[in-house]
Amino acid sequence: MKKLCIGFTLCVLLFKVNTVHAQYTWNSDSLFKAGKPNSGRIWGYAFGDYYYKGHADSLKRGGSNQYTGIPENRNAFQFRRIYLGYDYNITQKFSAELLLAAEDNFPAGNPPSSTSASGDELINNKLSFYIKLANVRVKNIWKGTDLVVGQMSTPTFALLSERVWSYRSIERTITDIRRTPSYDLGAALQGVFDPSTKNFGYNAMVGNGSSAKPEADQFKWFYGDVYGYFFDKKLVIDAYADYERLNWTSTWHHSREMLKGYIAYNSAATEKGMDPGKGYTIGVEGFINNLKNDNLATRISDGSVDTASTKASGLSVYVHGDIVPTKLRFFARVDLYKPMNNIDNAVYNKYVGNTGNYNDNSYTTSGAAVTPTGDETYKQTFVTAGLDFMPAKNVHFMPNIWYERYATQLATANTDHDLVYRVTFYYVFGK
Repeated sequence: MKKLCIGFTLCVLLFKVNTVHAQYTWNSDSLFKAGKPNSGRIWGYAFGDYYYKGHADSLKRGGSNQYTGIPENRNAFQFRRIYLGYDYNITQKFSAELLLAAEDNFPAGNPPSSTSASGDELINNKLSFYIKLANVRVKNIWKGTDLVVGQMSTPTFALLSERVWSYRSIERTITDIRRTPSYDLGAALQGVFDPSTKNFGYNAMVGNGSSAKPEADQFKWFYGDVYGYFFDKKLVIDAYADYERLNWTSTWHHSREMLKGYIAYNSAATEKGMDPGKGYTIGVEGFINNLKNDNLATRISDGSVDTASTKASGLSVYVHGDIVPTKLRFFARVDLYKPMNNIDNAVYNKYVGNTGNYNDNSYTTSGAAVTPTGDETYKQTFVTAGLDFMPAKNVHFMPNIWYERYATQLATANTDHDLVYRVTFYYVFGK
């Protein structure tokens, strides 16, 4: 009787499993890519480092970077991102995307002014997953164009320039460093003008501008870009713009408007598209962010404060390529960033920006006290270079250096830097 019960139970389970597999195809990348209804795939990746802080900026500047405030000689193993995603074809017309992310605190450990956990850390300082993407895609609402609704990647860099840079595991793109949203909750049109060749396309989106957080004002963020591939898709050119009102009262019209250009060449591209993991790739990305009535400048003469518009600007140049194809590659990149363009040391002695991530402050410590210096003018030069060893497909070990130089634009010169030595690891599964 016992054996009969066990046999019956196994038959029921087998029937259920066969029924499920008859209805759904799980974790089939080829079927998912083909758009087969009721097909899905689980995928993910992770990257982190062993790092050693070789030198620390004396004023702990660079509030948007990974290593601000980390003491000299500090070393640690650290995850900087863990992704777990699921993509699913509901029908041939509709698909869904869900992505959970656990990403590092910025900087690694709390900044000098912080008294509690921040970033993606829980109150007990443990890393936690959050919902990064959750959207539904309506394919071909007209030929060559999809409608996407929900929390999705924005057109700023995640859809193009980050993919061609190909080394997000080493560092963000230059606009990502300034925290222009890589994802947002809203609606978008993503399409191509020539569906047969897909050489020319566009992305247009309206979102909350608050990434994964609930909307906290009545203003929306508008994103848009157009791009074109040339010379058998070896060359890509992209033009991007966005706009958001930040405050809009009778006495203060405060907004931001970014204009960005991007051009890259990939020697391994084919008619299917670029392949930045092969051959060599050269890329240049630059932006100007017009910050309307953003800068509060203090007059030397009487201490009064003037409100002025300013521009933040950045330029990034990189190259990466094969040393031993499929086994060993190199990468190198230099970024130049200037937060303000209207510095006048004969009239003003202090500047305070009002747009998040364009108003980095610096800190000095005296015992337990933490005091902001008030210098938000400092220019930054970022340099990274390293090797990419690939013992297997989708497995990378990358020794590299991470360097950031800070130079004030105020009358009193103060130049210093952060220097970090790292071995970065990165692996992908399910794709």
